[in-house]
Amino acid sequence: MIAGARLVREVKLGVKTLLLHKLRSFLTMLGVVFGVASVVAMLAVGEGASQEALEQIRKLGSNNVLISSMKPPDDQIGGTGRVRMIVYGLAYDDERRIRDTMPAVARVVPAKIVRKEGRLGERVLDLRVVGTTPEWFELVPRPVLAGRVLTGLDRERGASAAVLTEYGARRLLATANTIGQVLRLGTQYFEVVGIVQSEGGQGSSVQTPDQEVDAYIPINVARDRFGDIATKISAGSREREMVELHQLIVEAKTLADVEPLAAGLERMLERFHPKKDTRISVPLALLRQAEATKRTFNIVLGSIAGISLLVGGIGIMNIMLASVTERTREIGVRRAIGAKRRQIVAQFLIETLVLSSAGGLLGVAVGLAIPRAITYAAGMPTVVTAWSVALAFGISAGVGIVFGLYPAVRASRLDPIEALRHA
Repeated sequence: MIAGARLVREVKLGVKTLLLHKLRSFLTMLGVVFGVASVVAMLAVGEGASQEALEQIRKLGSNNVLISSMKPPDDQIGGTGRVRMIVYGLAYDDERRIRDTMPAVARVVPAKIVRKEGRLGERVLDLRVVGTTPEWFELVPRPVLAGRVLTGLDRERGASAAVLTEYGARRLLATANTIGQVLRLGTQYFEVVGIVQSEGGQGSSVQTPDQEVDAYIPINVARDRFGDIATKISAGSREREMVELHQLIVEAKTLADVEPLAAGLERMLERFHPKKDTRISVPLALLRQAEATKRTFNIVLGSIAGISLLVGGIGIMNIMLASVTERTREIGVRRAIGAKRRQIVAQFLIETLVLSSAGGLLGVAVGLAIPRAITYAAGMPTVVTAWSVALAFGISAGVGIVFGLYPAVRASRLDPIEALRHA
């Protein structure tokens, strides 16, 4: 009880002493304020960017392996003349081969992609038409906003059913009734049976299987209506490309099977695709890499911001050394009337702790405001975590103790008689 009262008295004395030089104390705190604010703000920016990338990767599915068709370099294509025929990418046989020969595979979802003009009345939008199976919506789960997704019955009947993404639906349907509208894709007509939310987009740092301008139709309908050959005309020449499948999403049975499955798929594709016309993406590996990058990024940002705290600590040490010199006679009087060295040390340490703690609290307040301003002004995601606030404030308090210890010890070692003679 007595010790607690003494501590309160020492804190009040420390605050009173600092208030005698308000401007000097405030300027000394500024280094800590900016240091703490920069730690909180920079870690918030780094955490926001990292979580956004991690969330995009998770949406790909940790159990999935993505295989995409990739046009080989021109020197591997060959062919001359005004008309060229290029055959590359995934084939229907690849899908059957993967499904039948790899025991670690749970499901294989094919995707055939063509670009077509979508037209509904007077409204026109360039769409990415994705011919796929109903399992697509299980491996690439997205909220259904209206209607339904494709079903096995659509595939069996070869139904002219289309599921639009929200962006495409808003652009084409506008104020019209969404479900049941007849949409023209190229020269073919489809009934809109559902609308799903899209998480993909060209601006994403991680390319997801879906995009904002997707229209999903049964894969057998896509093959029958649009075929496997696309023709491109440019500068007096005609180039024809034959791609059976543009994408395969392979789901592993367990998380432990993902990386061995990816290695097996890579060996199989090397054997049947010597032109290197496919690319494998493993979201699980991307996730681990992103998490490692996140840790490194946070360490770098925290270290840079920590330099500001170091500068603030040096400022505290400087002002406390000056205070010891100014208060030499006061220290001598206290020693002469019986104050012990540890009490002198405690007095100066409490003053530095008051400075650093007050600066830390102000810095936390500024640090919480900066990420909000960044998100509002630049649209960047920022995430302030409790550990970053605790870390920044803890470091500020630690800086006060470390950089205040030397001036406090120096004050306690002053000779009382010499201190009393000090003018």
